[in-house]
Amino acid sequence: MPSHGLARPAHEAARCAGHLGKYWPYHDRLFAKQPAFEREQLIGYAVELDLPRDAFANCLDSHLFADAVDADVAEARALGVKATPTFFVNGRPLVGAHPVQTFRAAIDEALAARR
Repeated sequence: MPSHGLARPAHEAARCAGHLGKYWPYHDRLFAKQPAFEREQLIGYAVELDLPRDAFANCLDSHLFADAVDADVAEARALGVKATPTFFVNGRPLVGAHPVQTFRAAIDEALAARR
């Protein structure tokens, strides 16, 4: 999203964390710390999670996962995503923050349609 200028480095950083074995803990850290996504902050989160600083920084600085991030962005555009957060439940978009009940209802509806 153009309004999220630091989302791309955060996306690449999450991929680097995953490459080093800690995608979900890093993901959760990003979510808690948003929008603090400057380079040194991204590296700091990795260090807090006991990821090797140099390996993480090298991954981030080399843009090792730039192509994967480009593919993710292209997929989102192809699906018509124009806002964050956007979730899909069985192809049905849920745009914006929703209570858990909305997700339960969408999942129940999707399951019922499969029967």
